[in-house]
Amino acid sequence: DGVTEVLAHHSESLQDKFVEVPCSEDYDSHKRFEGCTPRKCGRGVTDAVITRDEAERIRRIAERGLSLGGSDGGASILDLHSGALSLGKHFVNLYRYFGDKIQDVFTEEDFALYRDVRQRIQQRIAQAFGISSASMYLTKPTFFSRINNTEAKTTHDEYWHPHVDKVTYGSFDYTSLLYLSDYTEDFGGGRFVFMDAGSNKTVEPRAGRVSFFTSGSENLHRVEKVHWGTRYAITISFTCNPDHGIGDPVLM
Repeated sequence: DGVTEVLAHHSESLQDKFVEVPCSEDYDSHKRFEGCTPRKCGRGVTDAVITRDEAERIRRIAERGLSLGGSDGGASILDLHSGALSLGKHFVNLYRYFGDKIQDVFTEEDFALYRDVRQRIQQRIAQAFGISSASMYLTKPTFFSRINNTEAKTTHDEYWHPHVDKVTYGSFDYTSLLYLSDYTEDFGGGRFVFMDAGSNKTVEPRAGRVSFFTSGSENLHRVEKVHWGTRYAITISFTCNPDHGIGDPVLM
């Protein structure tokens, strides 16, 4: 793994930490949107946008949703926007599969909290990169993940491979992760690793911590395998292209 430098320790509460890195050329092969497409690239970590109490409330939304299904392997996904839910080795549409019963699982307050948290993260990213939050659009996939040490059963369970979000998804310009559980207390392994030439920069998850970054090759990354316990997080992604924008989830 080479040299590892910890960018954010789980034991520290960070107001704001931002590291600028040179932008890759990935954005050149997509339509550019002035005032949004990254010209300044980098990565940030903050524990000052979402409280630990809010993170706990959001984790309970994830737990309730994922209790309806769950992957046979180690990584389970819940996407409140599309309704995608891991079930065994496949995905089902939660809204179609469970119908009106969904009203017993989630409340309007759950979705209002989700929207509020999304907006605050969006504003924080806009501020860090010097763009207008109004020029950013939520894009898919935006989802909860629950990871444990169960052996992978399908390629969807193999979350640990290095990847670039802009290459994988195309629409992504800015990626964020909100962690909903604590490294070393709730799970072991599972750290987030930026893979830079010559060294790795590591973020240790902490409930309420937001990690965000530009989505191009300047931020090649991976997640370490979880060795024990359960790691909860939510990935919230933004695009500059309104054609790829999606709305906030609505309780059907």
